[in-house]
Amino acid sequence: MLLKKLDAPVLDGRLVRLEPLERRHAVDLAIAAEENRDAYRFTWVPRSEEVDDYLDQQFARVEAGVLKPYAQILKTTGKAVGVTAFWDPRPWPGRDELCAVEVGFTWLGASAHGTGVNTEAKFLLFRHAFERWGAIRVDLKTDARNARSRAAIEGVGASFEGVLRCWSRSWAPGEEGRLRDSALYSIIASEWPRCRALLEARLSGVYSGLV
Repeated sequence: MLLKKLDAPVLDGRLVRLEPLERRHAVDLAIAAEENRDAYRFTWVPRSEEVDDYLDQQFARVEAGVLKPYAQILKTTGKAVGVTAFWDPRPWPGRDELCAVEVGFTWLGASAHGTGVNTEAKFLLFRHAFERWGAIRVDLKTDARNARSRAAIEGVGASFEGVLRCWSRSWAPGEEGRLRDSALYSIIASEWPRCRALLEARLSGVYSGLV
C-alpha cells in the first residue's frame, strides 16, 4: 500500500506530459497501440479492443497500492501516445517509507519512437523518485531478448546488473503461460547526479532541434 501514500502529480516536460492514467486516455491509447505492432514483440501492449481490459488491470494494481500509472501525452498534439508507471515499491525494513521503486509497464506508439519522448519521460520519473520521494534505488527490467528496450534503458544511464532467469511472465506471441528471463538494470541515489547530467545533455540536443 506504500505507493498510495506517495504523491504522483502531473510531470511536465517540453516534449511529454505525464498525466495519471485515466479512462479518458483510452481512445488515444487504442490508436497508438495499433501504429506498428512489430516493435512490441516482448512488451505488454494491448490491442485496440483490449484497452478497456488493460485499464481495468492497471487500476486494480493501483487499488492494491503497487502501481502508479501515467499516460504519456505528446505536448505537440495533446494526445496520449503510450503509458509508463512507478510500481513494485519496496520500503525500508521496518519503516513505512520508500527505499526503492521500479519504473516499468512502459510502451510508446511507433510514431513516438526516437523522438526524445522516452528519454524525457524517464528523466521526469527518475527526478521525482530521487528528489521528491527520496528513493535510494530505481529499477528497470525488460525481457532479456529485447535488444531495443535494453539499448533504451542503457541510454538513460542505468547500470546492467544481470539476468533473472524465468523471472516473470513472457509477453512474446506464442509464449502464453511461459516465463521469460528478465534483464535487470538500476540507478542508485549516488549515481543520480551523473545520470541527471547525462539526460539533461541528451535532452538539450533534442530541444535544440525543435522549431
